[in-house]
Amino acid sequence: METDDTAVRAQKARETCPFLTAKQTAYHLGIAYLTLKSMRERGRGPRCRLHGTTWRYHIDDIEAWSKAHMRGGQHG
Repeated sequence: METDDTAVRAQKARETCPFLTAKQTAYHLGIAYLTLKSMRERGRGPRCRLHGTTWRYHIDDIEAWSKAHMRGGQHG
């Protein structure tokens, strides 16, 4: 189940700038930046796009990827 804090942070991101950097995305997901980079290189992480020279992740894509990878417990 999504915590209130996560929902609030996601909503703030949508209202201000829905595109997060790779470092912000890794922090949001609670994983190491290098893990996210490796996942991107192997085509296994959240959808992302190259804006200039910086990889950006849209908050909706991050949340969709995260929800698609839920395991166990109750979710709904």
